[in-house]
Amino acid sequence: MMEKAQNMSKYDGIRLNNQLCFPLYACAKEIVRQYRKPLEKLNLTYTQYVVMMVLWEHGSMTEGELGKKVHLDSGTLAPLLKRLEKQGYINRVRPDNNERKLILSLTETGNALKDKAVEVPDTMRGCINLPDEELLQLKQLLDKALSQMGREQI
Repeated sequence: MMEKAQNMSKYDGIRLNNQLCFPLYACAKEIVRQYRKPLEKLNLTYTQYVVMMVLWEHGSMTEGELGKKVHLDSGTLAPLLKRLEKQGYINRVRPDNNERKLILSLTETGNALKDKAVEVPDTMRGCINLPDEELLQLKQLLDKALSQMGREQI
């Protein structure tokens, strides 16, 4: 009987209920799912919306700079940016002096989309049913965790 109890404690570290990563993953997945409906009006996926928010806030930048801000590598970002360009929301331009660099900028249509996007945060307000102070605390803890993992905070 004692051996069985010792074996159980040996495996506690790999029990799903004991993982921090799983509730983070499941919560993130659910939040992204809930974003689908309000983002349909903008014809954007969640990841495209994140990219657009960065461009609305910071303006033109290179693909590399954007990738650092949104924590995406070039292989993931490139097709997403091509779709945004095809939709008429962004321009992707390679400067004459540097073929490897790709400059991203908003089109008039992409910039105008910002006015419709301001409704999204209010629509999503009740997505996580926690008091405002706990939501702020959660955001601060996640930002701190990201920075301690060597990732830039958004």
